Amino acid sequence: MSDGYYAKAKANWRVLLLTVFILMSTISLFVPAAVVSGGGVTNLEYGLDLDGGTRVRAPFVGMTAEGVDVGNANPSNLETQIAEDLGLSPADVQVRPSGQTVEVFSENVSESEFGAALESAGLEYDSIRSGVTEQTRTVARNTVEDKISESPQIPGGKVQMVTTPGGEHFLLIEAPGVTRDQVLDLIRERGVVEIVAIYPTGSGSNGTVANDTGREREFNVPEGYATETMFTQAELASVSSAREGQGTQDPHVPVSLRDGAAQDFESRMIELGFTNEGVGRCDWRADQSDPGYCLLTVVDGEVVYAANMGQGLADDMNAREYSKTGDFRLETTNISEARALRVNLQAGALPTDLDLDAGTSSYIEPSIAERFKFLSLLTGVLAALTVALVIYARYRNPKVSIPLFLTALTEVYILLGFAAAISLPLDLAHIAGFIAAIGTGVDDLVIIADEVMSQGDVKTRRVFRNRFRKAFWVIGAAAITTIIAMSPLTVLSLGDLSGFAIVTIVGVLVGVLITRPAYGDILRTLLTRE
Repeated sequence: MSDGYYAKAKANWRVLLLTVFILMSTISLFVPAAVVSGGGVTNLEYGLDLDGGTRVRAPFVGMTAEGVDVGNANPSNLETQIAEDLGLSPADVQVRPSGQTVEVFSENVSESEFGAALESAGLEYDSIRSGVTEQTRTVARNTVEDKISESPQIPGGKVQMVTTPGGEHFLLIEAPGVTRDQVLDLIRERGVVEIVAIYPTGSGSNGTVANDTGREREFNVPEGYATETMFTQAELASVSSAREGQGTQDPHVPVSLRDGAAQDFESRMIELGFTNEGVGRCDWRADQSDPGYCLLTVVDGEVVYAANMGQGLADDMNAREYSKTGDFRLETTNISEARALRVNLQAGALPTDLDLDAGTSSYIEPSIAERFKFLSLLTGVLAALTVALVIYARYRNPKVSIPLFLTALTEVYILLGFAAAISLPLDLAHIAGFIAAIGTGVDDLVIIADEVMSQGDVKTRRVFRNRFRKAFWVIGAAAITTIIAMSPLTVLSLGDLSGFAIVTIVGVLVGVLITRPAYGDILRTLLTRE
């Protein structure tokens, strides 16, 4: 008895393989949703077209000088000199000796001004072009990805680079279920965070900005005062989650400074007088002429919070105890600001801004997306019914038509399981790929059925195998052609076309390796007698 079952299993192993993939797809589609998430009916995820949300596509702000040989010059000194000539911050200039490029990240600098600044710095260059380098684009994409992943307001966002046939580079951001303003608010912020000390100089005139980053700020320094950047996010060793205010504490983000930064911060606070006459003396307002001793939390040039030096922190600094831990609180006026500050600290600063005016943005209402979802389902059902009617009209033989139709549906079912397994957000391009998979799958199954039955009934398995192999060669050649034709679309950054190509290629592979061979075994069992 066992030998008989083994022989049947061996002869029909392709059907067993198909069954295994159906079970795996069922688990992928339904089991985690029921056991883990407790969410919807399936584990399928939907993109903007089927769930609503925002899509933003924008180029990067900047110009790049190529063929620049900096020699033995210090890149940091060159960045400072070029920035001063252009009236920018050193953070807006990037010198890359290995790539022989110099970038400037500003909309207010012309090509001639950039060239003159390079010549003033003693640098020769081959050409200046619009746009930034690949390294800058990669850093910007990773930073935006981190911002979105850290932001509780934008769950499930996707960030990718898109390159047009003309060679233009865009950052594409898709955020399902999120409004346009939420996305734009996040990416408009470059995310440069500074702790700036403002203090009286005692000179009776405007103090100079010492040891500063040079970034343009949206606040004025009163006469007789100076500012100095104490540290930025680059000096942070760790960033904790935003916390609600308790008692006299305002909402804040606990951070820890690196050893060297903590020691420098402690020393400068003592030297500038924050730990003695500056304790508790902060009355910051944008128009205040005598703010006292304040530590300002500045994000992209805008003050989001001003704090005085507390007595406890001052005592620790005077005793040189603070630098042993480096713990510090960045306070804000509300918890929303604290969370936004934490995102900027955790993700880092964008190397350059996104040119939103030169890009495009769109928002799909959830109600419209629900309509798309219903119409996509209706289209799939109509496609399946049409296939069923054509198959019935063609063969009038249930032994051929019913397995053919069911095999075509299992192919789509396996594709849905694949999408759920890799958390692929389905959109209209993917739905088009599913419909294409139904069409090409039925075409191949019809080729098999026609070839097998082309010369009348099949009486022996040997005859069936010969006819099936002949049909399968045709199917295999067509599959290779489809994969070769679609492959460039998967690697080129062409947006929705990539999703269509991926689903189509996976559908072809599933068909050639799993469903078509299984259909052949089913036909052999139903049509042959020996």
